[in-house]
Amino acid sequence: MTTKDRIYRSPAGIAGGALLLAIVLWLGIDALVQGEDRTPWLALASMILALPLIVAFTVRPAVYANEDRLRIRNPFRVIVLPWGQAAALRSGYSNEVVAESGDKFQLWAVPVSLRARKRAARKDARAERGGGTGLRLGFGGGGAAPAPAPDAGPTRAETDKIMDELRQLMETRGTADSAQGEVTVRWAYEIFAPVVAGAVLLVVLIATG
Repeated sequence: MTTKDRIYRSPAGIAGGALLLAIVLWLGIDALVQGEDRTPWLALASMILALPLIVAFTVRPAVYANEDRLRIRNPFRVIVLPWGQAAALRSGYSNEVVAESGDKFQLWAVPVSLRARKRAARKDARAERGGGTGLRLGFGGGGAAPAPAPDAGPTRAETDKIMDELRQLMETRGTADSAQGEVTVRWAYEIFAPVVAGAVLLVVLIATG
């Protein structure tokens, strides 16, 4: 029986997308209501073009993982990759999965944060500097403060932890019978259709202006 999906998304991306959607809707609706001549039509075409793109790059991306497969929902594609077809999970300037065929698929919902990595490295450095003694003198009581907790390993950025979890699934489930199959890729026509319609309408309006 297939286990429940683990879902990974970017909270910062969703928050930024919600803010952009609110701004575009506010400006667009204001132009529709208050605009004159061709302004409402231009505003409508711009909204039809912009809103799906904002959703595609901010709210839509997600990664779903269970014991059988990895499903990646990127801005314009949905990729289903059984663990038996996964060759590697790589982290560089972006996080990506490499299929046995050599195809690479970026994990948009799990972006690399170099800033978070640097913050984790600074935290480790501070822990190393402060962990040289087992006891510290306490204030007021004259006694000794408890020793620091045992080292639990290096601090990891949140997206690096997610990649560790996905690698563990890949390594433990890659040979399972239920994790075999073909890689499938589906284009997000629900995003393409309104974007193309808005672009065509905007071009027509500008050309006939």
